[in-house]
Amino acid sequence: MPKKMSSSSTPPPASRVSIGIDLGTTFSCAGVFRAGKVEIIPNDQGNRTTPSCVAFNESERLIGDAAKMQIAQNPTNTIYDAKRLIGRRFDDPVIQNDIKMYPFTVVQEEGKPKFEVTYRNETRRFFAEEVSSMVLGKMKEIAETYLGCIVSNAVITVPAYFNDSQRQATKDAGTIAGFDVQRIINEPTAAAIAYGLDKVGDPEKNVLIFDMGGGTFDVSILNLSDGIFEVMSTSGDTHLGGEDVDTRMVQYFADEFKKKTKLDLKQNKRSLRRLQTAAERLKRSLSANTQATIEIDSLYNGIDFYAVVSRAKFEEICGDIFRATLHPVEKALSDAKLHKNEIHEIVLVGGSTRIPKIQDLLIKMFNGKSLNKSINPDEAVAYGAAVQAAILSGDHSETVKDVLLLDVTPLSLGIETVGGMMSILIDRNSTIPRRETKTFSTYADGQSTVLIQIFEGERVLTQDNNLLGKFELTGIPALPRGTPQIEVSFDIDTNGILSVSALETTSRKHKKIVITNDRGRLTKEQIEKMVSEAEQFRIDDDIARERVEKKNLLQEYIMQIKTFISEELSQNHLNPTELDFLEERTNEALQWIEENQTASPDEFESRRLALEASCTPFLLRLFAAGLFPTTTPITERRFAAGAPGVAAVAVNKTPSKESEERGPKIDDSD
Repeated sequence: MPKKMSSSSTPPPASRVSIGIDLGTTFSCAGVFRAGKVEIIPNDQGNRTTPSCVAFNESERLIGDAAKMQIAQNPTNTIYDAKRLIGRRFDDPVIQNDIKMYPFTVVQEEGKPKFEVTYRNETRRFFAEEVSSMVLGKMKEIAETYLGCIVSNAVITVPAYFNDSQRQATKDAGTIAGFDVQRIINEPTAAAIAYGLDKVGDPEKNVLIFDMGGGTFDVSILNLSDGIFEVMSTSGDTHLGGEDVDTRMVQYFADEFKKKTKLDLKQNKRSLRRLQTAAERLKRSLSANTQATIEIDSLYNGIDFYAVVSRAKFEEICGDIFRATLHPVEKALSDAKLHKNEIHEIVLVGGSTRIPKIQDLLIKMFNGKSLNKSINPDEAVAYGAAVQAAILSGDHSETVKDVLLLDVTPLSLGIETVGGMMSILIDRNSTIPRRETKTFSTYADGQSTVLIQIFEGERVLTQDNNLLGKFELTGIPALPRGTPQIEVSFDIDTNGILSVSALETTSRKHKKIVITNDRGRLTKEQIEKMVSEAEQFRIDDDIARERVEKKNLLQEYIMQIKTFISEELSQNHLNPTELDFLEERTNEALQWIEENQTASPDEFESRRLALEASCTPFLLRLFAAGLFPTTTPITERRFAAGAPGVAAVAVNKTPSKESEERGPKIDDSD
C-alpha cells in the first residue's frame, strides 16, 4: 500500500523523486518510476486520470473530479480547456471560435485571453497558465499523498506541435504550481517510450505514434533502435481533438431542438453545458455500440430533449473532423522520407483514438495494416514522461540505463530579411538540442542598428508565419551596406525553447535573448505574482479541507447523540426532561450548521466541544452505571484517548469491579 502523507504540522521529507505529468486538455495523468517500473498514480477518488477542470464558488475552489461533478450546476464558474488557450493570443480566430461555445466568460487582457469567474462573491480573472498551474498543483498534491514525500521535480509533456510560446507558457504553469520543471517533452515521444521501453534490444523499427486526445492531435514517426528513440518527423494540429467532436454534436442537437421547438437554447449556458455532457457520453457509447440515445429532462424552458443517433449518422456529422487527421499523417511520412510500407507499427494514443471511424481511416490509409493497441491510450504519455523523469534524476536501473531520447523541433525557425522574406536557420524536424549560426549584413549605407525579428513557420513570407520575438543590435560601425558581418545564432535547448544571439564581428557588439514571446508569454513579474497567489490558494484550500473535516465531526457527533436519544426512549435510563435537553442541544447545533456553512474550522470545533460539554455528563453517568448505550458516540472514543477536559477511563461495555467502585471523575461544575 502507498504511504499517506502525515497529517501533522511537520511537512514530509523532501525527496529526489521526479514525476512525469501528462497535462491534458480534458484529463491529466501522473506517473513515477521506482523499483524498476512505472507506477501510474491514482488520485483521491482512486481514478488514474484526473479531469483538467477547475471550479470556483462562494466558499472554495475545486479541482479535478470534484470540479467536474458540479459543472452542470455551476457552468459559468467551472473552467476547462485551459490548455487550448495557453500561449495563444485573444484575437486568434481559433480562440474566438471556441469562446462562442464556452459557458464561462473569456476576456482580453494585454492581448491575452483570461478566464473570468466569480469566487467568494468577487470577480476574478485568470490566465490559462494560472488555470493549468492549478491542475498541475493538484497533480503535485496527488503525487505527494501517494509517495509520502514532497515532490518538487517534474517532466511535463506538451503536444509535439506546440509552438515556442505554448511550450514556454506550459513551463511557466509548472513553475507557478511549485515545480522545478526538468524537461518539456513531446507527448508522442513520451508515448513511444511507453511502447518501446520493453523492446530495447529488439530489431530496429519505424513506429508511427498517432496521438489524438481531447483537445490536440499529434503524429510522430520515430526510429527505435537498441534503446535509442530518435524522432524522425512530427506533425499535427494543436486544436483538433475529441472536444471538437463534442462541439459538433452539441451544434447538431441544438439545431434539432430548434427545429422541434422553435427555441434557440444556444444562449442558455447551463443548457449548453448539459448538452455537451450528454454529447460526450454519446460519443463514448458509439465507440462500442452502433446506436446511442441521449435523453435530457427539462433541457430548456422546461422542455425535455430526446434523440437517437446511429454510428453511421455520427460519422456523417463529424466526418470532416475525422478525415482532418489524415493530412498530418501524410506530412509526417513525407518529412521522414518514408513510405507507408516502411512503418512497422502504428501505435494509438489518446482517448479519441477509440473512435472506430478514426481507426478505420488509418487502417485503410495503410492498406489494411493492423493497429497497435498494446498500451493504455490514457496513460501512455504519463508513463513515458515518468521514464524520462527518472533518467533526468539519475536513475541507473537496468530498465532505463540505455534509453536515449532524441526529439525534434516541430516548426522551422528563422529571421526576417529584406522584403519580408523568411531566412531559415533551423529546419523543422531538426534533432534537438541544436545550435545553428548564419552570417548577415546591413541593408543600407551607414546603418548602425539592425532589427532582428524571429519567426517560426513554413511560409516564404514572414507575414504568414508566427512572430516569436524581436530585438535591436545597436552600435554597429557606420560602414557601407553589406560590409558589417553579423552572426546570428539560434540555440534550442532540450525543452525545445529557443535562445537567439547576434554578434557584429568587427565591434564585437553582442546581444542575446531567450525567446519569451512578448506577444503571448507572461512577464517575470506576472509569474511571480501568480506563484504568490497560488500559495494563497493552497492555504485557502487547506482551510476549506479542514472546515469540511471539522463540520463532519460535528455532524457525526450530532447524529450519534440523536441515535442514542431514540434508543433511550425505550430504555428509560434518562428522564424525559433530560432527553428533551439533549434533543434541544442537538437541534440547535444542526440549525447552527445550516446557517454557518462557511464558518471557520475553529468555529466548527468550538461548537462540537460545546455540544460535547452539554452531553458528556449524561453519558458519563450511564457509563459509570454500566448502562452505556449500544451506539458509541464520539465521547466514548475521547474517553479512551484521554482527551483534555474529559476523564480518562477504560472503555468497557461491562465495567470491571474496580471501575465500578472508583467510577469516573467528573467536575460537578459540568
